[in-house]
Amino acid sequence: MLTVTIHGERKEYPLNTTYETIANDYQEQYGGLIALVTVNGRIRELFKRLDRNCEIGFFTLRDDIGYKTYVRTANMLFLKAVFDLYGREAVQNCRVEFAIGHGNYIRPWKGLVSSPEAARAIREHMKELADRKLPFMKKSYPLHEAMELFRDQGMEDKERLFRYRRSSAVNIYEAEGYFDYYYGYMLPNAGYVKWFDVIPYEEGFMLLLPTKKNPTVIEPFKEMKKLFQTMKDSELWGRRVGLETVGELNDRICREGLNDLILVQEAEQERRIGEIAKEIVSRGGVKFVMIAGPSSSGKTTFSHRLSIQLRTLGMVPHPIALDDYFVNREDTPRDENGDYNFECLEAIDVKQFNEDMSRLLKGETVELPSFNFKIGRREYHGNYKKLEPEDILVIEGIHGLNEKMSYSLPEESKYKIYISALTSINVDEHNRIPTTDGRLLRRMVRDARTRGTSARRTIEMWPSVRRGEEENIFPYQEEADAMFNSALIYELAVLKQYAEPLLFGIPEDAPEFYEAKRLLKFLDYFLSVGSESLPNNSICREFVGGSCFHV
Repeated sequence: MLTVTIHGERKEYPLNTTYETIANDYQEQYGGLIALVTVNGRIRELFKRLDRNCEIGFFTLRDDIGYKTYVRTANMLFLKAVFDLYGREAVQNCRVEFAIGHGNYIRPWKGLVSSPEAARAIREHMKELADRKLPFMKKSYPLHEAMELFRDQGMEDKERLFRYRRSSAVNIYEAEGYFDYYYGYMLPNAGYVKWFDVIPYEEGFMLLLPTKKNPTVIEPFKEMKKLFQTMKDSELWGRRVGLETVGELNDRICREGLNDLILVQEAEQERRIGEIAKEIVSRGGVKFVMIAGPSSSGKTTFSHRLSIQLRTLGMVPHPIALDDYFVNREDTPRDENGDYNFECLEAIDVKQFNEDMSRLLKGETVELPSFNFKIGRREYHGNYKKLEPEDILVIEGIHGLNEKMSYSLPEESKYKIYISALTSINVDEHNRIPTTDGRLLRRMVRDARTRGTSARRTIEMWPSVRRGEEENIFPYQEEADAMFNSALIYELAVLKQYAEPLLFGIPEDAPEFYEAKRLLKFLDYFLSVGSESLPNNSICREFVGGSCFHV
């Protein structure tokens, strides 16, 4: 018998007891389904077995790492259902493309038509597999055998990915003849995937999943047509340049480098910014360009580049940061933990902002404030503004799309832009890259460079940042007149050289170590490239340094 310590309590279990068995003994004590365990500080999947005296902890679906494990397993269950119903060719050409709300959009192979009947067939088969608790078997293969296996399966994207793998072995999951590879942990069987739905959407299917906050509830699907089209356009652009997966990106780096690709995508972004500027001017009467987006989406560089394009069209842009309208520190609301909540709307003096903007619109001269973050107070230093016929204010802040932020301004005087880094490249066809990972790495690199903030601190703050985005930005993104995707298809290969040393600096006993380890494993898929070829006005420069703008 082996001794296991859980919450300070010691219990004895036989050698080779599965961690799933131990988790079941403690499940009633947790509000969410247990998805993973920690064994002496190391994460282990539930089908692993007890082999020593140890201390065990648990991750549930309410924890980020547990929730991602559920999503990953649900994706494999969907693909297994496609494999059973439509064959190998169908599943090898399915692509898990991106997330819209709490659904994963999956583009099927050309022979599988998206329809209510097909969605129902996939959903019902997934339920059948879940009811009989189809096991997902994990096995380590030598690298060359794994490449041969996926070559035989027709999954060239995985074979290409493994060419650049440094380790000598690969973990592969198998479910009754269906083999697949996933970066990250998995649940032991299909029976854990209890909450999901499948609906037809556009040319593909939407796999609807619960939220981390409510992991046992499937909320009604909320369409986001503008976001979907923006993501789709990015996917199509990646397809046109032959870069849909990390393996293809690594091939390009090895064959010819990225100089031409960098110039082409920077030109593509400049073209899109120019289109937005033309639309603003062609509307007539627009005096306020409201720019909002989540953390590290590149808002500052975008606003500078947009201002340049507006100037080429005869406009005179003036930047305004909504942060300059923060209420004084002592008046800032606090969250449930007693900390200042700088991301809620009440942290902004909305009334003063509207008064100032309305007076400017009437042709009056207004002294604009600046916020002194050191002392936490709004100050005035003689920054007077009066709007001339060609003047336009470029206003950037997280509440820019919220109508309550600019309630007194006529709609025709406003043009709203949503910007985010919507990653379009996949690890492989079945492993999408969450947009939040790209933004987290961006922020980590920038904060270390400009503020001396450690990667550990950035990861620690990230859940709070994400909560603020969920509450204050994402609900309003469809209100935008234009969306701009700031993600660069090559940027993770550039960020890698800056992010890895920061992540390696997080100690093993820190709570943030698990996330650091996950990100390091993720970055290991990419070949690294230098930043020398980046133009000095690139959005990527906002994070790695060397920008021609004050960012």
